Amino acid sequence: MQDQQIFAKYGLTAGILLPLSIPLVFIVLRSFLRRREERYVEAILSSQHKCQSPPVLRGKWPLSLDLLVKCIKADNAKQILGFFTSILEDTGYTHAQLLFGSRSINTVDPENIEVLLSTQFKDFTLGAREQNFRPLLGHGIFTQNGAEWKQSRDLLRPIFNHHRTEYFTHIKQAVSNLLERTIEPTKEDFVDLQPLFFLLTLDVTTAAVLGTSTNSLQAQDGKLGLAFASAFDTGQHYLAVRGRLGDLYWLFGGKKFRAACDFVHSFVDDIVADALNKKGGGRSSGPENEKENYLFIDALITRTRDPKVIRDQLVNVLLAGRDTTACLLSWTLRLLAQYPEVQQRLRAECMALPSSYKAKDLPTKEELKNMKYLANVIHEALRLYPSVPINMRQAMKATILPVGGGPDASSPVFVRKGEAVSYSVYAMHRRKDLYGEDADQFRPDRWEPNSGKAPDLRNIGWGYLPFNGGPRVCLGREHKLPSGHNFPW
Repeated sequence: MQDQQIFAKYGLTAGILLPLSIPLVFIVLRSFLRRREERYVEAILSSQHKCQSPPVLRGKWPLSLDLLVKCIKADNAKQILGFFTSILEDTGYTHAQLLFGSRSINTVDPENIEVLLSTQFKDFTLGAREQNFRPLLGHGIFTQNGAEWKQSRDLLRPIFNHHRTEYFTHIKQAVSNLLERTIEPTKEDFVDLQPLFFLLTLDVTTAAVLGTSTNSLQAQDGKLGLAFASAFDTGQHYLAVRGRLGDLYWLFGGKKFRAACDFVHSFVDDIVADALNKKGGGRSSGPENEKENYLFIDALITRTRDPKVIRDQLVNVLLAGRDTTACLLSWTLRLLAQYPEVQQRLRAECMALPSSYKAKDLPTKEELKNMKYLANVIHEALRLYPSVPINMRQAMKATILPVGGGPDASSPVFVRKGEAVSYSVYAMHRRKDLYGEDADQFRPDRWEPNSGKAPDLRNIGWGYLPFNGGPRVCLGREHKLPSGHNFPW
């Protein structure tokens, strides 16, 4: 009687409730039957491939929250990559992880990474990256999938394929500007080159993409360029932490994150406005003009004059061109300072250059191509400190990873639809079974095929992945490798 009075009070009668409940029951039943069918298909697929479970990383607290706490502490101590690498010592190279009640897969097995990025590329998507990265990167090549991603990639490719000579000219000018600056040591008597490398790569990237450099190295104090670099770094740090939270990325943000994103957007908006004013309707960047000085901004303007669309693409390109190269320069110079014998040998190679050294000029493009030891130094720096140390994909459907399951980790591993698969290039590059017992050491000679010291890296394949691989391989990889090695990606 009391229930009837309540229903009557809110006007809920059988004539209203029945039509509402039927669709609800239908939706619940359909969802149940669909999931039941998926489980049946998954069981068949797993059985056909003789999949076995990988080791499982579980926390001690409910929902494995203690793992998240350890991760945050390691990140605050700037030891996050070492923390991830240490986990592999207990779990093996491929393992499942339970966090917040959801399972994900972590791997540093080259066979699995090849499947993830290449041979089964269409089985995986970027997952929550688009929503996570959107506050900073908007809708650009790093957050796109499918046809949109392919269109963005096609717009970028001519920058690297057709105008290496012009690009090299921009680099030489920026390096000259860098060398002309007075570099003052800090109060602790350190010389911090990284901020200048960020300015250098910003100048080079804007020149290559926009046709006009920001010339931040020539500014009186470079404060605007440094402020942009700082805001970009802050934004990316937040994205990295959010990425570790998976679908719960939205839990981490706040005023500082929004302010960093706003500053980056404002900085690039000024560049876009200037480009739109200068270039009017833009010039054609189609095949008929491929032999001209192709500019990414022109190609964008021929397709849209929407400032936000252009800004989003430019922020993505600036991330790719500025950060990766600046980080490589920073780590390489740091390693050379730590290993003076390598520095001396590289200097000797520079002094032996037939033209530029005698003329007290920068090396020519042809000379750089033939500097074998320089190539080895760069390969080794990228091995120890890859530009993207951790990445992930999400399964679009039930699929298989070839290794990692069973007691000996040689059986296939089943991946359910929607599960994330993370891979750490940083950790893989330090595997002693791939690179020898001195894998943690900086030894450029390991890339010499006849060095006489195992292992021979000529067939390292997907075990060396500084530029990602498969269809999403870095378009600018050839600009960072002056000569020499063939890799499958």
